Amino acid sequence: MNSLDIKQIQEIIPHRHPFLLLDKIEDYEPGQFAIGYKCVTYREDFFKGHFPEKPVMPGVLILEALAQAGAVAILSVPENKGKIAFFGGVNKCRFRGMVFPGDVLKLETRIIKQKGPVGVGEAVASVNGKTVVTAELTFMVGE
Repeated sequence: MNSLDIKQIQEIIPHRHPFLLLDKIEDYEPGQFAIGYKCVTYREDFFKGHFPEKPVMPGVLILEALAQAGAVAILSVPENKGKIAFFGGVNKCRFRGMVFPGDVLKLETRIIKQKGPVGVGEAVASVNGKTVVTAELTFMVGE
């Protein structure tokens, strides 16, 4: 297994606080997949407004966290070092559960297609083994 800590993740993807939504990568294979985690805490800025009475992690941020896991897989390929993986689209997205403070969000993204700089990742986010989001994420690698 290939694991990465936060410093190593920051060497691969350009995201930084408050928009870096990965805490660690448990395993990855360059160009193939990445499995990471986000430890969701009540101190996240988005909980101030989403929603003060019932804090729920926004679904679009779960998608972003899945995209960042995919970016680790894509940008860890030597020829992509120093590049950026841009969102190109989201297909087949389903929100199946909610994410709350205290949850550990597991983020799994597998690259299922790639032609040149454009590709597709199959992504699944889960909490305690229960799937909360599934989607196909289209990306484009650029400068």
